[in-house]
Order: sequence, then structure tokens, then C-alpha cells
Amino acid sequence: MQTQSFKKDERLSSEKIIERLFADGNRFTVFPIGVVWLFASLDSSSPVQVLISVSRRKFKRAVDRNLLKRRMREAYRRNKQPFIESLAKGGRQCALGLIYNGSELADFNEIEEKIILVLQRLQKEYEKDTG
Repeated sequence: MQTQSFKKDERLSSEKIIERLFADGNRFTVFPIGVVWLFASLDSSSPVQVLISVSRRKFKRAVDRNLLKRRMREAYRRNKQPFIESLAKGGRQCALGLIYNGSELADFNEIEEKIILVLQRLQKEYEKDTG
């Protein structure tokens, strides 16, 4: 099994790709996480680049926003492998935005459950797109 990590080239930071993601990307929600994704060629060797965001309007304190982002990153890092392997097999790349839409702090287990559902749904979308 490959080591679980979340390296710099797995983070979505290109402004052009982020713009395209929000303009042309597909969307769905697994409450409290909103998902925007786009199968596109990225400037990276990684099959998936992820952007994680928490609204400043809903969480005024930076410590709360950072806590939620850390929890989302960790849940993604621990459960990303099957999705990444299916993308790598097909030679495709995906830009992915995970946006926390809830108005209360969720615990790690709840966030991890939702991230797993998100990744399973993305894998189905990918298989539908290629199949």
C-alpha cells in the first residue's frame, strides 16, 4: 500500500484552474460538504488536485475555520487512495473543490463519513464519464 500523504502538488493553487473549476465544474452536495469538480489536465503529476475551503461568513474565528480545514484534509488524505488509483489507471486528472457549508463545527468522524461518500460518488461519476 502506498503511503498516505497530502503533498504540495496535490493542492490546487493555480488561479486559472480554480477559475475554470468554479465556472465550468460540476457540483453536488453531501451536507455539510459542497463539491465542485472538473476533469481537466492539470499542471501537476498528481491525478487529483484539491482545494479545501471554509466560509468566513459562517465561521468568524480563524481557529474554527482552520480546525475544519484540518479535519477535511485529514479525512481526504486517509480515504483518497481508491479514487486516485481509478483516475491514474485511466490517465485522467481532476480538479476538486471541497467547500464546508455547515454552520456548526462537525467532529472528525462526521466529516470523514461525508468525505468517503463524496469520493465514492466522484468515482462513480468518473466511471460514468469514461464508460
